[in-house]
Amino acid sequence: MKRIEEILLPEELRYSADHEWVGPEGDLARVGLTDYAQDQLGDIVYVELPSVGAHIAQGAVFATVESVKSVSECYMPLSGEVVAVNGPLSDNPVLLNQSPYGDGWMVLVKPDDPAAVSQLLTAEGYLARLKGGV
Repeated sequence: MKRIEEILLPEELRYSADHEWVGPEGDLARVGLTDYAQDQLGDIVYVELPSVGAHIAQGAVFATVESVKSVSECYMPLSGEVVAVNGPLSDNPVLLNQSPYGDGWMVLVKPDDPAAVSQLLTAEGYLARLKGGV
């Protein structure tokens, strides 16, 4: 496992307390698991994503990730409609481990309230939570 200081946290992204990241892209937002989350899970062997068109409320489960250690649920950091899913994750779930902020993204969402992104944690705020043991 990585030490907290080794966790990658791109400054341009926002983070949830549940270890998901959000990357604003115009009026859409890309969502995935943080480097910290994938590191804690270990080798990911299966990912179940929602259907395109599904509306998911903030805090609701939007995906399930299975690793060699456990099965974990992923929680939507902001309410919105899923407009795309990362299909390659189904055949190659290890992308979540290899590139959590790149090829390992999970869903693209049209947020109900685009301003909700700014209410999520900054990289600095998320790191502070990790250091606090949350």
